[in-house]
Amino acid sequence: MMTKRANKKRWSYTTGEKGRNRVRVFQHGSGVLMLEYRSDGKRKRMSLGHRDRDRAKQQADEAAARLANPEAYQPEKTREELTLGQLFDMYEVEVTPTKADNTQRHDRRTMEMFGRYFGRERSVRGLDRRDYDRFIRDRTAGQVGPATRTRSGGVKNRIIEQDLRLLNAIFNWATMATDSRGEMLLERNPFKGYRLPKEKNPRRVVLSQEEYEALLEVSKDVDWRFHVALVLAHETGHRAGAIAGLRWADVDLEEGLILWRAENEKTGYEHVTPASSAALEALKFALSRSPAVGDAPVMPSPKDPSKGPSRHLMRDWWKRAEKLAGLEPKAGRGWHSLRRKFGSDMMNLPLKVLSELGGWKEPQTILKCYQHPDQDALAEALRSRNYHPGARKGPERAQIGPVREAEPETPKLRLIP
Repeated sequence: MMTKRANKKRWSYTTGEKGRNRVRVFQHGSGVLMLEYRSDGKRKRMSLGHRDRDRAKQQADEAAARLANPEAYQPEKTREELTLGQLFDMYEVEVTPTKADNTQRHDRRTMEMFGRYFGRERSVRGLDRRDYDRFIRDRTAGQVGPATRTRSGGVKNRIIEQDLRLLNAIFNWATMATDSRGEMLLERNPFKGYRLPKEKNPRRVVLSQEEYEALLEVSKDVDWRFHVALVLAHETGHRAGAIAGLRWADVDLEEGLILWRAENEKTGYEHVTPASSAALEALKFALSRSPAVGDAPVMPSPKDPSKGPSRHLMRDWWKRAEKLAGLEPKAGRGWHSLRRKFGSDMMNLPLKVLSELGGWKEPQTILKCYQHPDQDALAEALRSRNYHPGARKGPERAQIGPVREAEPETPKLRLIP
């Protein structure tokens, strides 16, 4: 017999008069204390950034006094130092939940790493260039990393850049957010102006057409779900996570449309795209193997049919397919190389159209990271520079192919009068 579990009431404290200066502090589900009050007839909430109940009571009393008589109330001149732990707690409660699921996990994983490395009690204002450079050195050497990392060793500049971008975003947010006294959490970002580490030669492998066809030939031998995922990745250009998260409620086979949910997109960008004939055939094949409707996943996980395949399973399928196809292992050739292939294959499209088809939030990202012309495309571009009939004369154009030696010019006779 199942017993009903009683809900444990969370701590709260109320002060002030109702309708005049009532202020309440209470414990959020994360453990962080929140302050609630009314201003201009609207209820407002803000995170206090700590878990100290006595301190929260004092802050509530001060806020109530300020609401009761804002002109007479003079707050203390002293200001408490903002710690990294307090700032991370506030950001996790107020900002992180607005992001996509994968990004939320990255936020929490990275904030835990920074809190462990610098110390949660470390003053934010006390951070300086030496701390910045020391983190980059230690992260490169593998002396610091997320608690959930599965491999040892250092990382490259691209990963460190992502870590520091989040930390800078948190600091910048703090320069625009206020505390219980209405003062900014931070006057300035302590890491503002420091150059982010950049990968000098980023590895951005593009899957070739021959490699794709080799994988496609053995895809059904790996798993029917891998076949569907492979075709959808090639035909839509979307990330593996977005494809694994597809549900039948997102697919309209009659109209030939696919809804890409915000929670499955890295950028949180929800959009609808048309499906090619090959993509529709793959979806119909999936329906024949796993008849389902509504919110059921298009590619149910073998272990939990209520969910799509995990990223680990998607990775294992890819490696197995490479082995069956006889492809030599190549670093960087994975699901994302299909996304780069899509961007490169569609290079003739306007950037705005391509960004909508592939789910890129910023068209410039395509130019920077995803479009990689091959040698044939480069050669064709040079051939297009040749003269056309009626073209204006000018300097000789570059010629593709072997260069012929110029024949010696016949000397001209000059008549002497």
